[in-house]
Amino acid sequence: MSEARGRKSIFITGAASGIGAETARFFAKKGWFVGLYDIDERGLEDISDEIGKQNSLSGVLDVRDRDAWNAAMRNFGEATERQMNVLFNNAGIGSFGWMETIAPEESDRMIDVNLKGVVNGVYASLPYLKETRGARIINTASTAGIAGSPQLAVYSATKFAVRGLTEALDHEFSDFDVKVCCLLPWFVDTPILDSAGQEGANRFMKDELLASGLNVYPVSMAAEKVWEAAHGKQMHYLVGKDAERARFAKRFFPGMLQKRIARSMPKRES
Repeated sequence: MSEARGRKSIFITGAASGIGAETARFFAKKGWFVGLYDIDERGLEDISDEIGKQNSLSGVLDVRDRDAWNAAMRNFGEATERQMNVLFNNAGIGSFGWMETIAPEESDRMIDVNLKGVVNGVYASLPYLKETRGARIINTASTAGIAGSPQLAVYSATKFAVRGLTEALDHEFSDFDVKVCCLLPWFVDTPILDSAGQEGANRFMKDELLASGLNVYPVSMAAEKVWEAAHGKQMHYLVGKDAERARFAKRFFPGMLQKRIARSMPKRES
């Protein structure tokens, strides 16, 4: 039986693995009540068992489905007496490869999950956030939303959009005492990095990044930044020194940053 009464609460999408699961562990250890939502039923069960069902409420949620969002919110609101301190819009997918090798349907899916899923979450959660003093929305963007990344073109576009949405809504929702901020990780060791590169390749995105000399950061660093975002005053929370360097370079040396990104990525095979 969940025990949400009198506790701060966070609703997490993409909670079955990666940043979402690690954030759930982190907040549960801090005494928060955690909403665990994902399409991965087995993963949800595992993380729910780990942090304790008295500390969490879980449910299957496809973030593309607005009706499912509304049902999940009603369920969570019943457990928390309509209080929601944080919505963590974290669910996301990515495909790694040259634009022409990624099926249009897969690009559509990235847009639907990474961008429309965030928009759906904002609409569904706002009534609950407005009833919670000092509530906030944390959206997972990416360093790929700071500088366009070859072989992550559509993914990068969705993360630029999430960053723009965050910046706009932070101004709009200030009237409701709801802060909006975003997480901007460098490459973090999550299942997204398990996507393959060129068609038929036997190396995954993580392999390509490491072979190119790029850093991949532990997921624990992202969870710690989510905690900072839940309490801080900034709008952007960068994960990893490389993310901080990328933001600095984008502002002061944009051409140099794009050349560095291009050099670090694998070349197209002829």
